[in-house]
Amino acid sequence: MINDVAQAVRSAALELCIKARLDKGHIVIVGCSTSEVAGYNVGTNSSAEIGVAVFDALSDVFSQRGIYLAAQCCEHLNRAVIIEREAAAGWEIVNVIPAPKAGGAFATAAYAKLRDPVALSEMRADAGLDIGNTLIGMHLKKVAVPLRLETTFVGKAAVVAARTRPPLIGGTRAIYDETLF
Repeated sequence: MINDVAQAVRSAALELCIKARLDKGHIVIVGCSTSEVAGYNVGTNSSAEIGVAVFDALSDVFSQRGIYLAAQCCEHLNRAVIIEREAAAGWEIVNVIPAPKAGGAFATAAYAKLRDPVALSEMRADAGLDIGNTLIGMHLKKVAVPLRLETTFVGKAAVVAARTRPPLIGGTRAIYDETLF
């Protein structure tokens, strides 16, 4: 099961990179319920093994491209975000270390494996992956655009993806830069 989970995560992450046109320096927020991946309800059967497998697969894809991975904690930490300190510029750092029952297995793995992790209470990412209905929208930039991925499940957990774009302003006479859509 773990190999299948890792492969599905890699596929979803690669597809997100392409469809969201992610470049070096972009940030992707990822929420992952390891309970949902294993076929249980959110928060009922956390798995450190699944958390590590998901983190490692995402890290493999994103680090090769210079993309920052932001791991969303569970609701017990108010969906705080674990991210590399160098990517946290401009956001307020908060003092918390995630644990399996307070933060979740995925965020716990991120905190253990990032070079210099910090926690943020809020941030705005360029794109996101939601694995298991974890509600990542609060951490996306203002205009989120849903993306339809070929990878729709990781284990038993549904996968939803989004990218962001700058808000359109100016009305019917405005001219827009099509590359930003």
